Amino acid sequence: MPLDSMIHNLDPRAKLCFVFFYIILVFFCHNFAMYGWMLLILLILMYCSKIKLFYLLKGLTPILFFLIFTFLMHLFLTKGGTVLFHWKFITIETGGIIEGIFICCRLMFIMMISTIMTLTTSPIALTDAFDKILAPLRYLKIPVQQLSMMMSIALRFIPTLMEELDKIILAQKSRGSEISSGSIGQRIKAFIPLLIPLFISAFQRGEDLAIAMEVRGYDVKAKRTSYRKLKWHWKDTLLILLLIPIAVILFALKNIGV
Repeated sequence: MPLDSMIHNLDPRAKLCFVFFYIILVFFCHNFAMYGWMLLILLILMYCSKIKLFYLLKGLTPILFFLIFTFLMHLFLTKGGTVLFHWKFITIETGGIIEGIFICCRLMFIMMISTIMTLTTSPIALTDAFDKILAPLRYLKIPVQQLSMMMSIALRFIPTLMEELDKIILAQKSRGSEISSGSIGQRIKAFIPLLIPLFISAFQRGEDLAIAMEVRGYDVKAKRTSYRKLKWHWKDTLLILLLIPIAVILFALKNIGV
């Protein structure tokens, strides 16, 4: 998202490390106070990045069905606490509700922090950060540059494939296909015919890209250089150091049992 904010101007390596450790801390949360602190961090990042809440909530749309399914699974299968409802083999207890809320919050926080990072960082910057962070793995004979190139191509292909999918959907609708109406089962069944032309288009574009790279003399073993150089500033160090008090607060909340 083309905005000018404190988060946008941070080094992508710092943002990538912060998101990684934030996700780790989210998995250590097990009560409402700890999840409250993680939510506060999200709100602060949202304010500093000038990103509206609408875009973060929109980022949850792809996993909305999975969130509902996860909550219902814990609601009916997780036992513990006070029994709120019982009918034949169906039992709803407070433990299932709380566990379902915690798991859904965990998934939402991970998705939202990832959305903030992708909206404030270009795909090229993310790829460069990924390459720099994993650079020491080259001594273990791991092809970091090739992995970075694959990541860069994949990120650039996502908008192209989404545009191609929109064209296929419009073509199917013009033929009288009902994709956005009916039950969930009918929508899934109507979506299946879209996958075949989408996969064919993806493979065709991939083949065209491979031929274009080969014609231009792309060598997998050649050492790559970067046009844009990443620069680490004191703000990036401050962002990483903020993880220390956050971890201490979460550890304290866990020990006192809030």
